[in-house]
Amino acid sequence: MTRRPMRRLLPLAAALLLSARSLAQTPSDTTDYSRRYAATITAADLERHLRVLASDEYEGRETGQKGQKMAADYLAKQFAADGLAGPVAGATPHFQRFELTRTEWADLRLDFGGRKLEYLKDFYPVGSAQMPKLAKLRAVFVGYGIEENGHSDYAADVQGRPLDVRGRVVVMWQGEPTDERGLSKLTGTSTRSTWTTDITRKLALARQKGAVAALIISDRTPHNFREWMARAAPHLREARVGLPTSPEKAIIPAMLVSPEALLARPGAGGLPLKRLSELTRASYPMPTKVRFRSRAETAPVQTENVLGYVEGTDKKDELIVLSAHYDHLGIRDGKVYNGADDDGSGTVAVLEMAQAFAQARRDGHGPRRSLLFLAVTGEEKGLLGSEYYTDHPVFPLAGTIANLNTDMIGRLDEAHSQDPNYVYVIGADKLASDLHRINEDQNQRYSGLKLDYTFNDPQDPNRFYYRSDHYNFARKGIPVAFYFNGVHADYHQETDEVDKILFPKMERITRHVFHTAWELANRAERLKVDSNKP
Repeated sequence: MTRRPMRRLLPLAAALLLSARSLAQTPSDTTDYSRRYAATITAADLERHLRVLASDEYEGRETGQKGQKMAADYLAKQFAADGLAGPVAGATPHFQRFELTRTEWADLRLDFGGRKLEYLKDFYPVGSAQMPKLAKLRAVFVGYGIEENGHSDYAADVQGRPLDVRGRVVVMWQGEPTDERGLSKLTGTSTRSTWTTDITRKLALARQKGAVAALIISDRTPHNFREWMARAAPHLREARVGLPTSPEKAIIPAMLVSPEALLARPGAGGLPLKRLSELTRASYPMPTKVRFRSRAETAPVQTENVLGYVEGTDKKDELIVLSAHYDHLGIRDGKVYNGADDDGSGTVAVLEMAQAFAQARRDGHGPRRSLLFLAVTGEEKGLLGSEYYTDHPVFPLAGTIANLNTDMIGRLDEAHSQDPNYVYVIGADKLASDLHRINEDQNQRYSGLKLDYTFNDPQDPNRFYYRSDHYNFARKGIPVAFYFNGVHADYHQETDEVDKILFPKMERITRHVFHTAWELANRAERLKVDSNKP
């Protein structure tokens, strides 16, 4: 190869440098794609979808029933029509199918110290574990039934003797011990541990210790227990649907019992209710005999989550999940509970956000990170669909950076009856400090909503943070934000109908969630888990 003289290369290098500088100074594409594709989310499209899903034809979308199956088909076809992939292996890639168990109680009996307690007045069953024989057993009080970090309610009785609960009925307090300020002695904060939020943890421990059944003393006052039971009885009489119990999660038969029925009487050892509640570590044998029987009929229930997937570009192994539950209460006493707001509103919001992201990808402006649009079943039965997904994820949870969940965003609650321009935001600051800031920034830039954090307070008695599907992601350490408009008079009533939905309000909230998701999907830095707020 012939070597050119240096003097000929210098002008060429200068020209190239000038050209590079010129290119660097050329304005890049300044189009606001977040705004462009958010505009495809319209009140008219939200209403079009909701009038189908919340129609009488869909029979209230009860988990495992005909209407829920119809809704699943509608959602899957819509995802496919909008160009979203189905990420599940097999012939039906938009469906994550799984089995639940339906339990209907046929016989429940509880006799404590010679007194027959009345079902749905003095007690009701927890879980679906059964004791088929009418067993005669001895009761042993075990405080709160907790064992953790040096605290053990099973260590010894008040005389210091080893506590033996094998073959016994353990009697325990609901919840966990607190100090005089109301702070948990386990967490040191106002937030309760999983010993309170997941009662099966206590029952699994009691089973491990050899107990055969449990009576859990309600933490409500006797008067409040009776009032609550009267309201809840119609619901408690219904068949229960739950995930099959795995061997490692097996629990013992258990009843939640009124404190008045169980303790405020001599048969409980002669101690007053207040004194018993103070016995958290030292336990003592109860002389009371228990006659206990529970029998139920069970059947399998087939159901499915519905998934639509938009693959990202250079950060496609990182995933944001946009979720809502599409099930509702079905038909009760001949009335169809259509659940237009709960959670038809969140479901159609997910549909609209899915089409917006899919359109952006088709246009060559797709997100850097991948997005999973997850319509979950079984929320009304106990957050079952989201629990199943997070226990059996289609995409690794290690790569799942956030979950944005929408549940009931189409109505007004009493606190905002004169101002529709709001949304409650719950949980955004609890695991990732940046998520709260990003949500605020997108609202300031685009949405102009009043972000209400009332229910984000860990001391709020409604505990909404634990009551929708985002919580199953949070319990796995994944940052979440829950968008919600509060409870209204038609909540869980047959009157929750489409004609009461405020679609312009829904449009504004859905666009806001979209903007937040767009930022999460396209920002340079992955959202960091750097917080652990109650």
